[in-house]
Amino acid sequence: MSTELHGTHDQQWLTRLRTTLTTEFDAQTTRLTELTADTGDPGEAHTRAALIAATRQSLAQIGDALRRMADGGYGTCARCGTRIPPERLEVLPHARFCVPCQQKHG
Repeated sequence: MSTELHGTHDQQWLTRLRTTLTTEFDAQTTRLTELTADTGDPGEAHTRAALIAATRQSLAQIGDALRRMADGGYGTCARCGTRIPPERLEVLPHARFCVPCQQKHG
């Protein structure tokens, strides 16, 4: 089941979210590049590794959301197939699940 967005308002909303996700993807890519630069400080290695892992996860989530937009599946819960409320997507644009399914998924 794909989300049908035909109205002008819906298209503008989706375009704005796509822009937000693309901007965040670019920012996270820059952050990852900076984090992977070798500072030579072994004391920062553990912290840097954690930040790199978190940044990679964020990039994967954003990339998945952008792919769902391109494929027409954005805004549809990956578990139950219902529409994810726009309010949830405003807060968490890369959300894959509706709130009830997210709570079950953990």
